[in-house]
Amino acid sequence: MLPTCTRAFAYSCWRSHSASPMSKFLTNTARTPVSIHMAAMSSQTDPKKPLAGQVTLVTGASRGVGKGIALQLGQAGATVYITGREPSKSFAAKESGLPTLKDTADEIKKRGGEGVMVYCDHASHDDVKKLFDKIKSERDGKLDVLVNAAFSGTATIMNGEGKKFYECDPLLWDDINNVGLRNVYICSVYAARLMVPKNRGLIVNISSAGGLQYFFNVAYGVGKTAVDRMSADMGMDLKSHGVCVVSLWPGTVKTELSKKLVTSGKLSALTGLSQDFVERSLENGETPEFVGSAIVALASDGGVMKKTGRILLTSDLSHEYGFVDIDGKKPANMRNVNAALDYFGWSRTAKMIPNCFKVPSWALHMSSYKF
Repeated sequence: MLPTCTRAFAYSCWRSHSASPMSKFLTNTARTPVSIHMAAMSSQTDPKKPLAGQVTLVTGASRGVGKGIALQLGQAGATVYITGREPSKSFAAKESGLPTLKDTADEIKKRGGEGVMVYCDHASHDDVKKLFDKIKSERDGKLDVLVNAAFSGTATIMNGEGKKFYECDPLLWDDINNVGLRNVYICSVYAARLMVPKNRGLIVNISSAGGLQYFFNVAYGVGKTAVDRMSADMGMDLKSHGVCVVSLWPGTVKTELSKKLVTSGKLSALTGLSQDFVERSLENGETPEFVGSAIVALASDGGVMKKTGRILLTSDLSHEYGFVDIDGKKPANMRNVNAALDYFGWSRTAKMIPNCFKVPSWALHMSSYKF
């Protein structure tokens, strides 16, 4: 996960006017006390294993955000199906030093969880269908949580540095959105078919603020915007069936790849942000397991249907549910006004602004180019 949020949230500080009806999809989750949500959980639930008995699926769990989510779900007691491409076909084959799907499965087991590893090319409809058929057969049609985290466009984005959309092969669209968008829809269809008969379920689509402002390239931004709209519309279709659908925006995430890109200066070149700023953003960012903690909190919340169809921020959920990162810290909230000031170069002023001052959620929507 790269610091997509920075430009969008900074821009929103000076382009915010009045709320629009569409802004309801961006929610300030901090309004509801933690106690109300936690009270909805069964008193018989082991607080260390709040998801015991649940069946979950995390796509794209070889590394990065997907891996962090899978580790936290397994640690919370869920059975976790994890997917990724075979090592010879994955991004790890091109970029040395990156973990594999087996590494994730081994770590889940090491922590006392149950991880079911399934090699799946999410660009293949047949592979995806076989995946859900497997879950249906092995778990008697039970699937409680789907997390769409798979994304296969990283190499394409890196190779397209500095190019405009018309200077690239038009099939770049497929490289980025066959898995990052089309697959999200397909997986959600198959997941909903298992969840609707049970009248419960949670679908989390990993997205980013790249849907608000131009970032990387046209195909990437369109894909993220579409994922967010998909979550909203699927939420409408599934609301009466007890299935919650949300988009989740992490902040700057300290993934294996983002660390390498920052160190090499590649991330600065790709984003147009200064090297110093990129380094600070990563330093103050969140780990992949922080994103996982956010999803564990949502899956443990008996009142999660109130959030269906909305865009949620990991940092806002941290405030609402009271969890912290694995290092005991609370990562920077991408809505903080001081983060926006820092982006514009007013670093000294930013240090004097308390974290409680945040950009309103509706202002984020108004910062887009759509109106």
